[in-house]
Amino acid sequence: MLIADDQEMVRTGFRLILDTQPDIEVIAEAADGAACVEAARRLRPDVCLVDVRMPKLDGLDVTRILAGPDAVDPLRVVVVTTFDQDDYVYGALQGGACGFLLKDAGPGLLVEAVRAAARGDALVSPSVTVRLLERLGQHTGPLPGTDGGGFTQPLTDREMDVVRLVARGRTNQEICQELHVSLGTVKTHLGSVQTKLDVRNRVEIAAWAWETGAVRSR
Repeated sequence: MLIADDQEMVRTGFRLILDTQPDIEVIAEAADGAACVEAARRLRPDVCLVDVRMPKLDGLDVTRILAGPDAVDPLRVVVVTTFDQDDYVYGALQGGACGFLLKDAGPGLLVEAVRAAARGDALVSPSVTVRLLERLGQHTGPLPGTDGGGFTQPLTDREMDVVRLVARGRTNQEICQELHVSLGTVKTHLGSVQTKLDVRNRVEIAAWAWETGAVRSR
């Protein structure tokens, strides 16, 4: 994976955390957005961990270039930031990011987010998940793949149960416990939902749920 942050201390800290994992290898670092794009295109890492505020190109521009709708061969990008701002979160996900983390989220969540991105899933810091998704429903422009409906295959009742829990920020394991089903069953339902809704990951599933009113604020 690649780490991009303009602060050397942050890059070093992330590398120390991630390199201790047997299934994660940091292959490059970048101190600005332009260098990140160049390295990512040249090395094709499985995951790019990108800070929002960087010189030359900020993390949102980097995300759009590497993972956005116009990217020819998109990469998986996880955006990290110190700043808990909704416009950053929405901009990152709209730009194609498959994860969004606050820098104080902790080592465990950092590792989990990288692993989720590597397997094509998505993770957003729990502290911003539900608030973000509630606000996504207020935007006029949906995320890519979440056009507010129009799919031809209706979701089953159980698939809708899974969708609502995803929209509430539940993990797969938590969904298993709440619905009393196996992890494999949850993954099967998620795969079916993604196909029917034509979305890429659980963040877009959740965005669809909030945008269409399938789940509402409590």
